[in-house]
Amino acid sequence: MPPSTNVSSEHGWPIAPPPPPPPMVSSDMSSAAYSGPHNPPVPPPHPAIALGFAQSSFTYGDLAAATGGFSNANLLGQGGFGFVHKGVLPNGKEIAVKSLKANSGQGEREFQAEVDIISRVHHRHLVSLVGYCIAGSQRMLVYEFVPNNTLEYHLHGPGRPVMDWPSRIKIALGSAKGFAYLHEDCHPRIIHRDIKASNILLDNNFEAKVADFGLAKLSSDNYTHVSTRIMGTFGYLAPEYAASGKLTEKSDVYSYGVVLLELITGRRPVDVSSDDDSLVDWARPILGQVIDGGSFEELVDPNLGDKYDPSEMMRMVACAAACIRHSARRRPKMSQIRQNDRLAVSKLVTSLTRGTVRSPLAQCLLIRYTSQVIRESGMNNQTGERPFYDYLEGCLRHKAEMVIFEAARAITELSGVTSRELNPAITVLQLFLSSSKPVLRFAAVRTLNKVAMTHPTAVTNCNIDMESLISDQNRSIATLAITTLLKTGNESSVDRLMKQITNFMSDIADEFKIVVVEAIRSLCLKFPLKYRSLMNFLSNILREEGGFDYKKAIVDSIVILIRDIPDAKESGLLHLCEFIEDCEFTYLSTQILHFLGNEGPKTSDPSKYIRYIYNRVILENATVRAAAVSTLAKFGAMVDSLKPRIFILLKRCLFDNDDEVRDRATLYLNTLGGDGSVVETEGEVKEFLFGSFDVPLSNMETSLKNYIQDPSEESFDINSVPKEVKSQPLAEKKAPGKKPTGLGAPPSAPASAADAYEKLLLSIPEFATFGKLFKSSAPVELTEAETEYAVNVVKHIFDNHVVLQYNCTNTIPEQLLENVIVVVDASDAEEFAEIASKPLRSLPYDSPGQIFVAFEKPGGVPAVGKFSNVLRFIVKEVDPSTGEAEEDGVEDEYQLEDLEVVAADYMLKVGVSNFKNAWESMGSDFERLEEYGLGPRDSLTEAVNAVISLLGMQPCEGTEVVATNSRSHTCLLSGVFIGNVKVLVRLSFGIDAQKEVAMKLVVRSEDESVCVAIHEIVASG
Repeated sequence: MPPSTNVSSEHGWPIAPPPPPPPMVSSDMSSAAYSGPHNPPVPPPHPAIALGFAQSSFTYGDLAAATGGFSNANLLGQGGFGFVHKGVLPNGKEIAVKSLKANSGQGEREFQAEVDIISRVHHRHLVSLVGYCIAGSQRMLVYEFVPNNTLEYHLHGPGRPVMDWPSRIKIALGSAKGFAYLHEDCHPRIIHRDIKASNILLDNNFEAKVADFGLAKLSSDNYTHVSTRIMGTFGYLAPEYAASGKLTEKSDVYSYGVVLLELITGRRPVDVSSDDDSLVDWARPILGQVIDGGSFEELVDPNLGDKYDPSEMMRMVACAAACIRHSARRRPKMSQIRQNDRLAVSKLVTSLTRGTVRSPLAQCLLIRYTSQVIRESGMNNQTGERPFYDYLEGCLRHKAEMVIFEAARAITELSGVTSRELNPAITVLQLFLSSSKPVLRFAAVRTLNKVAMTHPTAVTNCNIDMESLISDQNRSIATLAITTLLKTGNESSVDRLMKQITNFMSDIADEFKIVVVEAIRSLCLKFPLKYRSLMNFLSNILREEGGFDYKKAIVDSIVILIRDIPDAKESGLLHLCEFIEDCEFTYLSTQILHFLGNEGPKTSDPSKYIRYIYNRVILENATVRAAAVSTLAKFGAMVDSLKPRIFILLKRCLFDNDDEVRDRATLYLNTLGGDGSVVETEGEVKEFLFGSFDVPLSNMETSLKNYIQDPSEESFDINSVPKEVKSQPLAEKKAPGKKPTGLGAPPSAPASAADAYEKLLLSIPEFATFGKLFKSSAPVELTEAETEYAVNVVKHIFDNHVVLQYNCTNTIPEQLLENVIVVVDASDAEEFAEIASKPLRSLPYDSPGQIFVAFEKPGGVPAVGKFSNVLRFIVKEVDPSTGEAEEDGVEDEYQLEDLEVVAADYMLKVGVSNFKNAWESMGSDFERLEEYGLGPRDSLTEAVNAVISLLGMQPCEGTEVVATNSRSHTCLLSGVFIGNVKVLVRLSFGIDAQKEVAMKLVVRSEDESVCVAIHEIVASG
């Protein structure tokens, strides 16, 4: 308990004198078994609470002697129900005696609660109950004495020195562990109900101990909440607890979040001397800014200055922001807050690495914990050294092989590892390559294989040892050795490696062959002058037996080499032509024919491929025959000198027994026109036949079905097909067991979501003059599932306006909402001006309704901004028996999540079927190229997805998928920018050993300003 002060730390009241001594009672009346005529029996404390004390129940005389007759000199403070005195027992143990006010019914309840609860909990971060005393109407609790006062005293006490950052972190973690124990390790669980800074006591080492269980409640695992009268301290109460009295562990989490804010900011929860907002209201928007990358300066206690660890501060900020969320369900558990106790792990590792751990298995586990600490701590910026690296290096000299390997692997996996740090680990792994144990050889070569991806030169010294593993009986070891050699070998060793691999390939399974093929592809791109030998190797293994995945990997590799190495085009195409002569996989045949149709006409002698193509028309199944017909037509359209012979072949296809083949032949003959003479094919014909198809096939299918179901005299117009790739339909079915999303379906089923939204908006007079709707976003949830009100918003984008459609659902049967509006604060969206709104008059239970708010913005400009939203309404109680609402209602509001209008909202996802043709037809008149550094990323996949999300464009030809462990990648995107301007993007990514990502962005568009806008979006994103 805290040392003596002149004012109560809890309420600031003047200290009253201690209670008068009670009448003397017999010893049996003061025993643990005693209970008065009006009091229920008190459970005895668990024997473990004695903590070395000789007894757990005390007489009044024992405690009077220990406290000097409850003298003012020993008075520590005054709480709501009595006084606290410091005492010393005869054995020298210090105690704190809490004397409850006599004849206080509430105090008796507190007494029974504390004895019942504290007697069953034992944790190093909870104040321990030593014993108790019952003397007539007087009740006393005896606690261990905690000498260093309270957190409130050290943070807010006048004249106190500034609490340093390590102490604040220690207190936050210690108290979190105590609360987590109460919530999750006690049975039944315990809800504290009065978490605050004055109830967190500190010892001389600033270890936290949670005190004052007088308000605690027990909660069975079978119940989600406890209904109770409101108790606690203003400024710390969770909003749902204050409003409804429903108490859960998440109510404690909210209060703990306020304590975290005190530790971060140095402010009190409520400043009674000021009219400013509460600490939570003031901090919420700043927390969001900091988490989004803003500065700590406005948030952090100014007395701390910059004397804190930024990464630790960010963790505490993130925890505080999560704890004080308005929705209780979105708050974390206390165990989730304490689980990242980096300080405890670091202490454990420090103590163990200085000692002697004898068990090799324990040593391996310690190495893994050490690696975790190194990853989280990073490198010391002053010395340039890593903490604990010397320990890992020392483990390389351990007598146990498993410890040596574990340490070597840990060093190779360090982030940003240098060559100097790698060398010792590479040396021991090289020794393991010649081990007699297959498991060691496998572990070593697998680790070196991973290192070769980022530090190939560091592994070069092991090449001689790995070449001997190519003939290893274990095919897994041999495969890893080969792929590692392919990554680390130099140009002069390529031919030798190919000879060794040729003899090896027939002995391994397809899954290993695929790994080898991908390694050869990477090697060829690394040494393009060696393409002939590598291409010949790929073509030879392409003729061997193998499954679909294996053959597809080879074909994909050849296609990539043809695209990236111009000199390899003609030989690569001939290899593919020879393959389809005897290909058993329809998919691969059609893909090769499609690729041949695009690239073949551009070669020096296109005619040499015609024989291979027409053979497919004669010998293959209908699907391949149809693809071959299209490929022939491409040659006829692109190579005028071949057109007469192509016409003859296409006319023969008119007699095919398959409808698709005949239809394609007829289309191409009629479209190419003429009698097959040598004439130039018109550009419009080429674009129609082989240009990009701007309409998504799913949208085309939907529109054709609607056209067939509703016959019309007008011919089908392809321009009526929506071009946007829709990711979510307008009307969603309610998932069983989930609350409705608030988005109701229109009366009749529309042809598409865009049509339905446009029809809906045109029906509202305020929005009828906004022009044609450009895009409607997918619904964005503004509330969590299973909250009182379900709200999501759809962003409707016009050229000069943005309309926000808030879809609301009332999920409380006993309530009717009237005059429902959304108050939108656009102060962080300076380019938007609110011009109109359409409120909702009534919102009954489970009946979706819409609220609209319209903003004006600069025309044709991708204006962005953040909007904060508050749902306001009048709530009326509904009689469940009659369903009628009361006449009088109460005004109320509900905080919604913030909403952002981003650059991607101004882009339609419109794909193209042939990106290369679309890119070339777009032309380079307005092409714009820039290079960007994207900073450190976990992987290329993360970087690619981030840019795609930022631009909101449609990935083409599957280029959004990044190959595993790839160090470079090209991604193709297409879309339509606001103003109906087509835009194509080619992204080239590269990642280095430090995981820094660089990107080259090339944009082509019909409008130069759009190219500039795309680059500005990336530069600012």
